[in-house]
Amino acid sequence: MTKILVIEDEELVRENLLDLLEAEDFDTLSAANGRIGLNLAFSEIPDLILCDMMMPEIDGYGVLTTLRQDPLTATIPFIFLTAKSAKADFRQGMDLGADDYLTKPFTRAELLSAIVNRLEKQAALKKHFLSTQAATMVSSPKMQLLELHLQRVIKQNKFQEFDLYYQPIVDIASGKIIAAESLLRWQSPELGSVPPLEFMQLAESQGLILSIEQWVLTSICEQIKKWQDNIDPLPLTMNVNVSGSLFYSPGFIEDIAALLIKNKLAPERVEIELNESIIMQNLNNAIAIMHKLRSLGVKIAVDDFGIGYSSLTNLKELPINTLKIGRYYIHNVDVNYEKSALTKAVIQMAHNLDFQVIAEGIDTEAELDFLRQNNCDAMQGFLLSRPLPAAELENFF
Repeated sequence: MTKILVIEDEELVRENLLDLLEAEDFDTLSAANGRIGLNLAFSEIPDLILCDMMMPEIDGYGVLTTLRQDPLTATIPFIFLTAKSAKADFRQGMDLGADDYLTKPFTRAELLSAIVNRLEKQAALKKHFLSTQAATMVSSPKMQLLELHLQRVIKQNKFQEFDLYYQPIVDIASGKIIAAESLLRWQSPELGSVPPLEFMQLAESQGLILSIEQWVLTSICEQIKKWQDNIDPLPLTMNVNVSGSLFYSPGFIEDIAALLIKNKLAPERVEIELNESIIMQNLNNAIAIMHKLRSLGVKIAVDDFGIGYSSLTNLKELPINTLKIGRYYIHNVDVNYEKSALTKAVIQMAHNLDFQVIAEGIDTEAELDFLRQNNCDAMQGFLLSRPLPAAELENFF
């Protein structure tokens, strides 16, 4: 379970934060001042820290400076919480190594968006580190236990422990559902609910990912067939996230084709989502595979565009249908000049290349208004809906 440390001297604010985080199934630690917070950070090594800027004894700046000087805590994602809004305060925090900055009062959606964004970026960095240093890394007892249970699920074919949820994607102009992104959940009888970032990262590093993703693809195609048989016309495309391991595997194209034929699916009902990093691993090979997918009639989306692995100039080379702008650039896009400028440029260039543009992680009406004004095609995020079981998604039809 993801562990978050809250360092906040105002008791009411601290308790409210803890209640919110625990309701979202985060494991929490709390400290009433910077000194206690540092002790907890060094002893517990949390996955993320939320820290008030102005506190007695040791303020937020002092906490961050101390953490960044120690190798054990230097890379822990750190988000400042403050009532200050001056640019100088923001700049000072960023210069010291903060990852994000929330000005009080902030909404629940803003807080969760900032947390999820930082955790996702941290997971991407860890994934890269695992792929290059796996031979020399020693797994923690927690990860060893997780790996043991994950191997059991795969070897004993206990895929009923997994479940698929779907987050609606809605056309901004009409308000109608046009797609849904499938998301995998694992409810282990022994471990409880395991965060997807943890077990999917482990599955890929330990060579277990192919079995899981093949089950996911099979289950999704079967679900689309059920909807296709009972809902006419079916109003949506199903977006499926695919790892680099599966995308570059020898039988990937053949497996997709076989599933389409077996379930008698219209191929345009399936859209494969690829992270930028997967494409940039081997750009020429990736483009060749994407052309084969397109020849089947399957759609392709680039997920989390803008994180930094590629650039706008790469877009014209990619045979894709959809560009998804990552939540990092959508969070506060209505007030952040750099984010708004980049988002406008991405939307304009994508439209020039005849790509559909979907914005991820929409949490506020202000963000949605900005996207509507700048002709973004579609959106998904907590403002619209959390990921839903299949039966609940049908309400959006």
